[in-house]
Amino acid sequence: MTSRFSPAEYSAVQDYLFSLKAKGAKYGLDRMRLFSSKLGNPESSCPCIHVAGTNGKGSVASMLESILRTAGYKTGLYTSPHLVRLGERVQVNRTLLKEEEIIAFVNELAPVAKKIFLEGGSDDEPSFFEFMTAMAFLQFQRKKTDINIIEVGLGGKLDATNIVQPEISVITSIGLDHCEVLGDTLEKIAAEKAGIIKPGKPVVIGRMPIEAENVIRDIAKRSGSKLISVREVYGEDITHYPVTRLAGDYQRWNAATATLVCQLLDSRWKITQPIIQEGLDHVDWSGRWEKITLAGRPLILDASHNPEGASVLESNLSELMTHVKQSPVIVTGSLGLARASALLTTVSRYAKDIYLVVPNQSRACTYEQLEALIPPSFKGKIYRSTVEALFPDPKTCTAGKPEDLVIVTGSIYLLGEVMARIQPERGQQEGRLQDF
Repeated sequence: MTSRFSPAEYSAVQDYLFSLKAKGAKYGLDRMRLFSSKLGNPESSCPCIHVAGTNGKGSVASMLESILRTAGYKTGLYTSPHLVRLGERVQVNRTLLKEEEIIAFVNELAPVAKKIFLEGGSDDEPSFFEFMTAMAFLQFQRKKTDINIIEVGLGGKLDATNIVQPEISVITSIGLDHCEVLGDTLEKIAAEKAGIIKPGKPVVIGRMPIEAENVIRDIAKRSGSKLISVREVYGEDITHYPVTRLAGDYQRWNAATATLVCQLLDSRWKITQPIIQEGLDHVDWSGRWEKITLAGRPLILDASHNPEGASVLESNLSELMTHVKQSPVIVTGSLGLARASALLTTVSRYAKDIYLVVPNQSRACTYEQLEALIPPSFKGKIYRSTVEALFPDPKTCTAGKPEDLVIVTGSIYLLGEVMARIQPERGQQEGRLQDF
């Protein structure tokens, strides 16, 4: 990059960031460490909590942020991907990174990235995710946050966020996802995610398969890190778990994880049980069995983007069917055949009709692929549709009949497209910058 972007050139900034994204993901810490060192290592400016996991890490991160903000601390929250706007990824006290701030950061960081490229070649050039991670660290440093909640992008050991030295490491769950990068067994995936464990720093783990838990326990032991397990503290009876504003048993597991993290923070943080509960009661995290009303019509938005997530969806749908008289109409789409298979197998057991949608992402499953995964036993109608056709304006959903309950589930990118249509106050969707 040879010229600076003006405040009116946000579209050009998007193009620049997309050019980084188009070069693909990169894993490993050397590049991020180099980039951060050129910026003065802003990640070390204040304490943080580092959160990994196959599912639930965004929910746990949002719960931790809510609790700590309730306690009076200024919080940084870094998550990915975004639903609608890029600025959702970097938040201070839940205020999104503004377009003008993104422009300013690109003007500052692009010359640094270019210099790194000229000195070391393309292997040293920061990736899109590394660029966003640097933005987050700088934003938190300059806004003088008291504590930051940092969500891992992918895996753990080789993720760009893993240059932090956290107060506590958190692993929410382990399931089979991103197997092409992280490994094809629960043990291999657990080892990758346990790469965020730092010597002598405590670890909190959520409910997970025992074979995955054993791997993490072994790594924690070798690191001299105290490990606390949700299952050991709360047992198997869900009624013993904390309650939270977010719906579903799985969110109670996540609430227990967040509670244990806050209880582990040392006494200087002064986090009491009433503060923890108040934070859980007011947490806001969109798209997780989120119930809204669209012009008087009930609509549920739920990200279920991998096999473990499909199991959670099954639990939520089963519970729903004990309270409603007829099966819901389900709108769904997915990225990746393994994810789509688990999703559609689950959806087919509960849906009255299924509307298939292809998210606007290069890895999205086609209509043909989705249709092939619907079991022959499904007796409802199957439709091919689009987000634009199903949600033509902010007050309309054309799926099913006016009296039908509609559930949108599957890829988080599909949910983002729907939210951009029905909640225009979120702004124009930045879909091409989502998938990393």
